Amino acid sequence: MEIVILAVVIALVAIGVVSGLVIGSRKKKQLPPTAPSATPTITAPPAEPHVGEEAEEPREEPRRTIEEVELPEAAAPAAPVVVEEPEAPAAPEIEVPEPTAGRLVRLRARLSRSQNALGKGLLTLLAREHLDEDTWEEIEEILLTADVGVAPTQELVERLRERVKVLGTRTPEELRALLREELLHLVGTDMDRVVNTESDTEAPGIVMVVGVNGTGKTTTTGKLARVLVADGRSVVLGAADTFRAAAADQLQTWGERVGARTVRGPEGGDPASIAFDAVKEGIEEGADVVLIDTAGRLHTKTGLMDELGKVKRVVEKHAPLDEVLLVLDATTGQNGLVQARVFAEVVDITGIVLTKLDGTAKGGIVVAVQRELGVPVKLVGLGEGADDLAPFEPEAFVDALIGD
Repeated sequence: MEIVILAVVIALVAIGVVSGLVIGSRKKKQLPPTAPSATPTITAPPAEPHVGEEAEEPREEPRRTIEEVELPEAAAPAAPVVVEEPEAPAAPEIEVPEPTAGRLVRLRARLSRSQNALGKGLLTLLAREHLDEDTWEEIEEILLTADVGVAPTQELVERLRERVKVLGTRTPEELRALLREELLHLVGTDMDRVVNTESDTEAPGIVMVVGVNGTGKTTTTGKLARVLVADGRSVVLGAADTFRAAAADQLQTWGERVGARTVRGPEGGDPASIAFDAVKEGIEEGADVVLIDTAGRLHTKTGLMDELGKVKRVVEKHAPLDEVLLVLDATTGQNGLVQARVFAEVVDITGIVLTKLDGTAKGGIVVAVQRELGVPVKLVGLGEGADDLAPFEPEAFVDALIGD
């Protein structure tokens, strides 16, 4: 009996203990935690502050009901971003070239300063009281030194001999008039020196400019464009010199200065194709003149000379050439005659341009090259200025030779 009572008491005690534990556990769950749990939850560490920044303490924001949450207002439309476009480079200012007639007076004076040594030497010898064989040999030497050429020199000396013998007593004025007349006869006053820039067809006038490197061929083409523009003509330039890297840029610069467009192609491209396109565009635009600058190839390279002939043939598929100008450096003297012969075999030269005529006392090259080719000197370059290209005038040239 006692054992039963004891067992009951023990059971009751055990039940009480268990109930206390359960109640205690529930109370603990309702109370806020006072200490971190034994196994804390691992979260990402806060970002380390940068230099100069203070670490920001994490703070717990209070929960808000959905009514308290402020919805963001609709964003206002962003102002349009104005992108400023870079300014286009200003077009080069178009120059107004000096009229052809206006520049001749200035150029005559420049020519006179460089050429009158020849005339003065001849007048001094002819003024001697007795003109013996030694004197005539000196006269021949002066003419040959001036690059007049052997045949023209002999012809001039014979005519002077005859006329001086008939004239007898000679005053300075008579000698000057005599020498002027004979030099004009030698240079030629009856040759057509007009640069043909007008076509017999509806196509523009087509002018091809040829010559070796260093003669001023591309510069002459640009200066000729200025002369034509000054006379009221519209011009298209064809940069067919594709063998010299700067030739097309140089020609385009000349064109831009007077408002003439330049047709060009890639460096090393086909010169005949570019020349063909230049004439084609000149026809389409209704231009008055197309100037074609060809490669300044050396006259000793046969293959390149053949290419020059090809350019001529291709251009003439549009229309015949109206002018083929050979540019020669007056300072090269007799070497210029060698160049002239070779070019004349490839293309039909119709006119000659003598550059740097003011830089040499060998003005006799005018006579020699005309005799060699049978074509006239039509233009002369008398300086480095843009407007220093002028028509060749026999009278002005001879007057410059003999002086005042």
